[in-house]
Amino acid sequence: MNSKSKRYILQGFTGLLFILFPFINIFILTSIFLIIYLSLKHLPENKTIFTYIKYELFNENERFQEKINSTISNFRALFLSTLILLLIASILEFTPYYLPIFIISSAFALSIFGDITGTIINEHKKSKQELKQQLMELRDNSAIKKCRFCTLPSTIGFLAVGIIAAFIAGAWTSFHASGTVPYNIIFFVSVIGSMTGALFESIPSRIDDMLSVPLSAAMIMWLFFDFGYSVSPYELTAALIFSFFLASLAYKVKIADISALISAAILGVLIIVFSNMLWFVLLLTFFILGGMFTKYRYKYKESIGIAQSKGGVRTYDNVLSNSLTALALAVSYGIFQQYSEVILYAYLGAVATATGDTLASEIGTTAKGKPRMVTNLKVAEPGADGAVSPLGEIAAFFGSAVIGILALFFGLAEDPLLVVSITAFSGFIGTNIDSFMGATLQKKDLLSNSGVNFVATVAGALIAGILFLLVTA
Repeated sequence: MNSKSKRYILQGFTGLLFILFPFINIFILTSIFLIIYLSLKHLPENKTIFTYIKYELFNENERFQEKINSTISNFRALFLSTLILLLIASILEFTPYYLPIFIISSAFALSIFGDITGTIINEHKKSKQELKQQLMELRDNSAIKKCRFCTLPSTIGFLAVGIIAAFIAGAWTSFHASGTVPYNIIFFVSVIGSMTGALFESIPSRIDDMLSVPLSAAMIMWLFFDFGYSVSPYELTAALIFSFFLASLAYKVKIADISALISAAILGVLIIVFSNMLWFVLLLTFFILGGMFTKYRYKYKESIGIAQSKGGVRTYDNVLSNSLTALALAVSYGIFQQYSEVILYAYLGAVATATGDTLASEIGTTAKGKPRMVTNLKVAEPGADGAVSPLGEIAAFFGSAVIGILALFFGLAEDPLLVVSITAFSGFIGTNIDSFMGATLQKKDLLSNSGVNFVATVAGALIAGILFLLVTA
């Protein structure tokens, strides 16, 4: 048996610790994980156990390899993250805000079994030389990050096995601990938790994945569990397949990278579950139009230094900064049905702002002549933060109006004049708010580009919601 097989077996047996979760008092379980973590932290690495769990990808540059590929540090991080969750659960044990033990069990299982699956698939899909090159590139970018799940198959493997492991662990723990949590809710949070874990796995970071993945997955699972929202497993599975399929297409045509793929899939699942598929199609319209017009006259934009980096490929921050407002509104739509109409219009305003801003940036920068600053109308260079042009303004209004027209076509609203005019106006104003903040807050480094995008979509949503209330009052 080679060292890899021994390592996988040991990781697998470690993952089976979730079986003990429902049978041990929370305070005793916390103490056990504390002891294991301290033992791993202080045990010398020349001990025999480490020959079974240390993973050597390549022998060159051992210091860098130790930072990136040490399975030992993964074990430590896994037990530390679980320990943190158990401490939170212990503190909140007798409060209304308790952290259910089944969520900790699910997060623990999905992290370790998803990790094993993703690693195995990636080892078969990519040669050591390819992985080594990726690691060197990450080091050059000062992003210490294991690049084990840089391929679509390994990401799918992590996600699929993570969902299964999370559900089994959660169902086992819930059944033996209390048996009061419905299985459809456990499956729902398992899907959301695994997708969140896959997202954090794909994001370059100095933080060990086995620390960020369990913590992020557990926090998201806890959040949606507290919503008490129930959804059919069949509907959820259909939403997952549909969202992941469309996100994978974006990845294949090089509109999105792995992190953007996972981000878009998470958005799709949640938006479909809490509202409906047509709401997600509206958001997809933004992604499609953004991807198309990012490629528009790309060589020219590249020649003057204003083209989207990585050949126009979007990353998770591009996706989330433009879509978090829409996601929050879609979730609110499912929970607060009594405010469904105003939430719908706010959603349209947020998506219209994201669409209008992207089209204004990608089309407006190709206009003949110099743009002008939105604050003082002085001549500026193309692509400057806060610079606007007539062509860009037209593109912003057109992109915003498209969202309103599609909402009408999909039957989401009945009054043609109301939905198109409010959506187009709120998106147009939201886009110009984005430009204004770019010329002021972003220029002073008070907000990043992603921060500006997020605030602008919030503004667009508020404008649309307020306009709807005023007109229909």
